[in-house]
Amino acid sequence: MNIDLSKLKNSKVKGAIEALQKGDAKAWFTFFAQEVIFYDDGNQMQFNNFFRKALGKERFIKIDKVENNGLAIYGDFHSDQWGVFKTIFKFQINKEGKISRLEIEQLS
Repeated sequence: MNIDLSKLKNSKVKGAIEALQKGDAKAWFTFFAQEVIFYDDGNQMQFNNFFRKALGKERFIKIDKVENNGLAIYGDFHSDQWGVFKTIFKFQINKEGKISRLEIEQLS
């Protein structure tokens, strides 16, 4: 499903979300630091294992708003396993230009 990504102004985040939308694991992992810190609903998870399973099965279906200089994305998210729900992705980028932290939270 193609969605409007024009609200994404941070090039690293936009590239990562484009890869997520396509289920492109090779591209997705290139945007992240080797020792990326990842949280899903407040629980620290193993990034590589989580996304090897999720890519191609999870994606945004609508982006509602973008905040924090393009590092926080709010929208409707589809998971083959969990259905559709509101979520936020919060990114941090290190001085090398890689995403070093990603927090995903389901919003009520």
